[in-house]
Amino acid sequence: MKKLFIASSFLFVFFQIGFAQHELIHAYPSKLGLDSTLIYQKVDSIVEMGIDSLAFPGAQLLVAKNDTVIFHKAYGFHSYDSLQPVALNDLYDLASVTKILGPLPALMKLVDEGKVDLDKPFSTYWKPWRRRKDKKDLTLREILAHQAGLVPYIVFLQKVLRKNGKIKRRFIHDSSDKRFQGQVYDGLYINDRFERKMNRIINRSKVTDEKKYVYSGLSFLIFPSLIEQLTGTDYQIYLDENFYQPLGCHTLGYLPKENNYVNAIVPTEVDSLFRKNLVKGWVHDENASLKGGVSGNAGLFGTADDLAKLMLFYQNYGNMDGQQLISAEIVKEFTKVQYPQNENRRGLGFDKPLLNNTELPLEEAYPSPLASPKSFGHSGFTGTFVWADPENKLVFIFLSNRVYPSRDHRNLYDLNIRTALMDVFYKARFTNP
Repeated sequence: MKKLFIASSFLFVFFQIGFAQHELIHAYPSKLGLDSTLIYQKVDSIVEMGIDSLAFPGAQLLVAKNDTVIFHKAYGFHSYDSLQPVALNDLYDLASVTKILGPLPALMKLVDEGKVDLDKPFSTYWKPWRRRKDKKDLTLREILAHQAGLVPYIVFLQKVLRKNGKIKRRFIHDSSDKRFQGQVYDGLYINDRFERKMNRIINRSKVTDEKKYVYSGLSFLIFPSLIEQLTGTDYQIYLDENFYQPLGCHTLGYLPKENNYVNAIVPTEVDSLFRKNLVKGWVHDENASLKGGVSGNAGLFGTADDLAKLMLFYQNYGNMDGQQLISAEIVKEFTKVQYPQNENRRGLGFDKPLLNNTELPLEEAYPSPLASPKSFGHSGFTGTFVWADPENKLVFIFLSNRVYPSRDHRNLYDLNIRTALMDVFYKARFTNP
């Protein structure tokens, strides 16, 4: 076995008066009726197997029960050179987890305020779609449930690269100026007009007539602009003022290099196609990159603590310390299965368990077969995963950089590591607190 570095939080119950009101409370698993010895043995074994199998060079896991963190532990290193150990306060590229932590709470709030109707045509709010015959009648409910027939993905990188792999200089420059302000990497700046080009391509993309579940991130690329339009506020400022600051998410946000955090940032992929270097501190997703790193489909960075606070907020149906930031009714609507009759397990933006999940063996389930049908969350391409189960009061945060050094590393999926880890906590009960 390779040398393995493990960092664990010192777990104890605390609440420091005068400190930030929303700091997490910690306790040993046994304080909440869970078998601590079983949990540590099984989790350590599963994660170490993942590292030995090259599923990821390092990872961390945070689990909360009844609003209390009962497990937070870091394993391994940032990369396979074993130089930088994973730390509990490391920042991760959250990839598609961005969808439910960035644009989604904003859309939920807008629905709650009556500024957006889930069942009106999305073109009511996004005017370019009014002129598109195949899009003008699509509702936001269909779009968020991945039931609208939108194209799954468009590779916008093809628009900025020549066939020989060279960058088209009309789109990307080596330095910034008044026309090239969005930064996609160290020394790479995108033409400000390229976002309009992306929007035009999305607007003209095909829509299938058959309405069935097909996962699509296209609409999330335009949600930030829509949110700015409907709120009259910069997208990042809106999220910060309405969610991240009230919830005490101190590091959750876009473009972490601009904030000079003391937190180390976990690297993602060695990009041989576009950035020709190790991607670290810049969003891994190329589409989000071409939007200057701020997008609804990807781009958020955060710590496990930050993610736990937001998922606990969702688990408590929009309530934070007695204050209802989003009505419980709206959160429940967004987190329930929308089109089960179409064999679509999705909520509105949120992922949900497989429709027959409770009947499946562990190796076929997603997530743990013991997760309740009311549970919800999302996964990220870089190796991230968040889940909340309001019925069992369990929040599960798994962070890794499985795309290091290459996205071809798929053992995280093949070994079903995240599902196996979650299952440990459902099976570790030995009392009823």
